Amino acid sequence: MSTAPPPGPEVLLSGRGLVRRFGERAAVAGVDIDLRAGECLVILGPNGAGKSTLMRIAATLLRPDAGTLEVCGHRCPDRADRARGRIGVLGHEPMLYRDLTAAQNLEFFADLHGLSGAGERVMESLDRVGLLARTHDPVRTFSRGMAQRLGLARVLLADPDLLLLDEPHAGLDAQGVALLDEELRRRRPGRAVLLVTHEVERGVGLADRVMVMRNGRCVLDESADGAHPAAFRTRYEELIA
Repeated sequence: MSTAPPPGPEVLLSGRGLVRRFGERAAVAGVDIDLRAGECLVILGPNGAGKSTLMRIAATLLRPDAGTLEVCGHRCPDRADRARGRIGVLGHEPMLYRDLTAAQNLEFFADLHGLSGAGERVMESLDRVGLLARTHDPVRTFSRGMAQRLGLARVLLADPDLLLLDEPHAGLDAQGVALLDEELRRRRPGRAVLLVTHEVERGVGLADRVMVMRNGRCVLDESADGAHPAAFRTRYEELIA
């Protein structure tokens, strides 16, 4: 029987018995998930395991067909609009306007969030992801890796409490990978991260907790403390076999 998480840091994500079906297939089949402030939860699994669907539920982009969900203290989907102001989401696509410059994209998103000191924030964000020299260049001139780095800047601009990342390393150049990993390791206190990836060693190396999904179900959810990334792969392959 599922129980509520014990007292501790704020629970930013809590789901019980989450189900999401596509036709007759249950992409997520009764999953429980909890994520506290300051914690990094990495979800691993093969293609079709349901990990991206679970993340989209957590991001309030998909409604679960069954189960309960609270995001940043708000019951969803009823109060999803209140939760979204504390969430940052980065998926396979950076969600940018290709005809706008790097700065214009970030200024647009700063305006959407009603951020004060937007001009300074935009410059700091571009510098943070190594794109200050491309401030006034349109995104259509960027490589995929550069666009993904700008997508990361977009997500971090509003300083979200809950960061949801779906295969964020895909398409990144070496500099972008290093920047992202450093950002995750040195995230500010209180920020929680949910990272969906198929890169087992990298994921375990970044995680406080690891969840493994197979056929829409959670087959492992435990602390990553002391886990050796390379050694974990053997266990992972046994779980998904």
